[in-house]
Amino acid sequence: MAPSSKADRKSAVDAAAWMFNVVTSVGIIIVNKALMARYGFSFATTLTGMHFVATTVMTAVLRWFGYIQSSHLPWSDLLKFVIVANFSIVGMNVSLMWNSVGFYQIAKLVMVPVSCLFEIVFDKVRYSRDTKLSIAVVLIGVGVCTVTDVSVNAKGFIAAFIAVWSTSLQQYYVQSLQRKYSLSSFNLLAHTAPAQATSLLLLGPFLDYWLTNKRIDAFDYQLASLFFILLSCTIAIGTNLSQFICIGRFTAVSFQVLGHMKTILVLILGFIFFGKEGLNLQVVLGMIIAVLGMIWYGDASSKPGGKERRGHSLPVSRQPKHISDSSMEHDGNA
Repeated sequence: MAPSSKADRKSAVDAAAWMFNVVTSVGIIIVNKALMARYGFSFATTLTGMHFVATTVMTAVLRWFGYIQSSHLPWSDLLKFVIVANFSIVGMNVSLMWNSVGFYQIAKLVMVPVSCLFEIVFDKVRYSRDTKLSIAVVLIGVGVCTVTDVSVNAKGFIAAFIAVWSTSLQQYYVQSLQRKYSLSSFNLLAHTAPAQATSLLLLGPFLDYWLTNKRIDAFDYQLASLFFILLSCTIAIGTNLSQFICIGRFTAVSFQVLGHMKTILVLILGFIFFGKEGLNLQVVLGMIIAVLGMIWYGDASSKPGGKERRGHSLPVSRQPKHISDSSMEHDGNA
């Protein structure tokens, strides 16, 4: 196959993987908002455990049909990943509960420079001036259109601090473990999903009761709420898988930067479906700045020298090697 043809195919698969993540991520946000706001199901941590149960079932089915091959992930690495990932989930839930929306959004923006720090320290990555500036433009744009009221308290700050560092480290681990043990996205998810499902289902009900003063076993389960729970779990399969695919194909930093496109889309869909309240010049200006920054980042980071690791060019859509032949192409079409 000609080099240009290979590049075109890779670009198409990259775009498909990214759109897969955007659609599932935005979809699960809308479904979960409806589930919590309309039916009062406020058990976020336990719901996440249910998501990983559904993902575990999916990986078991794929393994049964031969789409997931046998692979090895040491228990020590699995344990570290699950601990960090669970701290991320719990930290984000608690941060949202204890902080204002404005400070919560600021904490999410801080994940980008923290992810950069992990790549600089652990992978010896160097960023060009244009790449750094484009990241700053994205953060400014998203900040302008999402950060409103900003109030800080001690326990909220601690929760946000834990959420930021654990989430950034979890996303770095996804790429690091895939590269270190030659794991495809499917393989890594098959190792981590059962452990996360078990731990979150054991921890979730107690944490949710502590946060909401409500017991999940006392919830009034009706057909409609059960439908939304099932729908949320179904979409979560795609969300979990697409996160691993995208971080494997790109980098944790690129996933964070481009991930703010989902924030913009959620805002736009909110205005379309729930009215124009909150839509003003500041929000529109912030969206435009963020989108321009994302375009600039994509161009700057893909150029030679945009991101360099140990003297070699590190393009934004780098593709690690995995066990299965063309496994990432297979991932992109999931």
